[in-house]
Amino acid sequence: MEKFTTLTGVAAPMPLVNIDTDMIIPKQFLKTVQRTGLSKGLFYEMRFDENGEAKDGFVLDQPAYRNTQILVTGENFGCGSSREHAPWALLDAGIRCVIAPSFADIFYNNCFKNGILPIALPQEQVDLLMDDASRGANAIVTVDLEKQEITGPDGGTIKFDIDPFRKHCLLNGLDDIGLTLQKEDKIAAFEEKRKTAQPWA
Repeated sequence: MEKFTTLTGVAAPMPLVNIDTDMIIPKQFLKTVQRTGLSKGLFYEMRFDENGEAKDGFVLDQPAYRNTQILVTGENFGCGSSREHAPWALLDAGIRCVIAPSFADIFYNNCFKNGILPIALPQEQVDLLMDDASRGANAIVTVDLEKQEITGPDGGTIKFDIDPFRKHCLLNGLDDIGLTLQKEDKIAAFEEKRKTAQPWA
């Protein structure tokens, strides 16, 4: 998993509440267990009509936001089904941070397991960042995980909370497999001891 330390880039505004995982990545794109290639289905029904033609105006298709890595959105982001394809699709599109007043629990947990930083802030602070994000190419925001701080285009800062263990994992690029491999020596020693004590096992 890629480390998350400091992220600077254009923030995209998506002022909608209750964006569920089916809106993030519709069911027809769930036929794969690969984590790549899913960006083509990201927010598909918001971006394309029933004939697959691009709709006008979707924020992530606007020139100023095509390379965004930070999404500012409404409350209860990631609600609905538990599909892990949702954070996979966001990550495949280059989005490493989502800022919202609240998140669905399973989606929130899945973000950390895939190298995405979800930041929950009071509504008034999200509103400030949403206003910053509306500036298009000038909506440059910096997210500093070590300092737990967001810096807006005008230099103002917002502090955010994060669980210390999850912070450690993101800073060091540790997913569940990475955490397990940190104990590789102990696992190997246990296996050797078991072979000696129970050679028939």
